[in-house]
Amino acid sequence: MKFTIIGAGAIGGLAGAYMTKAGHDVLLVDRWKEHVDALNANGMTIDGVRGDLNVKVKAATPDQLSGDLGVVLIATKSQHTLEALKQIVPLLKADSAVVSYQNGFNEPDMVALLDEAGLPGKDIVIGSIPNYGGALVDPGYIEFVHEGPIQLGELSGEMTPRLKEIGDALSALTEVQYSDRIWGQIWAKEVYSAQVVFSALADAKIRDTLGVERYARLAGAVVKEALEIADANNIDIQAFDFFDPANYRVKTAEDTKKLLANIDHAIWLLKKDQDNKPTHNFKKKGSGIWWDIVYRKRPSETRAFAGKLIEFGKKAGADTRLNEKMVGMIYEIEDGKRQLGFHNYDELEAYAAEIGKTLP
Repeated sequence: MKFTIIGAGAIGGLAGAYMTKAGHDVLLVDRWKEHVDALNANGMTIDGVRGDLNVKVKAATPDQLSGDLGVVLIATKSQHTLEALKQIVPLLKADSAVVSYQNGFNEPDMVALLDEAGLPGKDIVIGSIPNYGGALVDPGYIEFVHEGPIQLGELSGEMTPRLKEIGDALSALTEVQYSDRIWGQIWAKEVYSAQVVFSALADAKIRDTLGVERYARLAGAVVKEALEIADANNIDIQAFDFFDPANYRVKTAEDTKKLLANIDHAIWLLKKDQDNKPTHNFKKKGSGIWWDIVYRKRPSETRAFAGKLIEFGKKAGADTRLNEKMVGMIYEIEDGKRQLGFHNYDELEAYAAEIGKTLP
């Protein structure tokens, strides 16, 4: 089976490198020409939680694509998903397979775009959640930041031969968990990611934001509201990895205590991978949103998933005020109208109290 991975950043690049190393036929595609040139000249260089690795890979820019793409993994930032898909529509067929291999609520929009092009979108698109993490540091160089499984599922919920074959290939990188409710898991990831957005309000390590009880309480309130948005949309939120939505349905002080213990455990899991590699000085010290804002100096994908979560909430008549306030802060930071810092938590905390959303 041939694979074309659109987006050779951390998520797509790591998958492509490990799949190639395992003997699979993989083409990495990226619009950053310097990155593509470096990959073709020197291979993919990886360091981080698994140590140093260099893999000779094949890479191309989007304009160089032609012929049969095989299975396509779209691993761009969420906001670039449809642009990337449009570029390859002329090369797709009714029996093609395209995996949404990134954050965000991308699958419905991908299906709609393919339907408009006369292709059977629901039959082509496959959902996934890559839960490992990394950072594209320089052309040809990715830092592997933390381990995590991949959830993979047909939109129909069926276990198909192609799903198994794709999963077998991806297992060269990490554990693949097959899902018969992938849409509910995608929602769960985006609900949980509200606290990832929260952690990017300050230029600090996650252990100094979510790892502090005061801030964890506030983040818990943000995720609780996000979960209520899902409920308003009648989404059957699925637990995954270290996220159990039941922990965020807080009603009592005892519930809050249990939630804080859960968040603390999640932070420990993230720290564990890096603490096991003490000789490596990790460049990526925060979330992907933090990385985009602080290191890459570019807009994050907040609008593409947290922004869409708020849109879903408004359409369903849910209360989205706390998430709106937080996301608005991120937008202001990206636009240069607000500074990163712990003062943002003070402001958000005061607002949560004002609207009655402080956890008991």
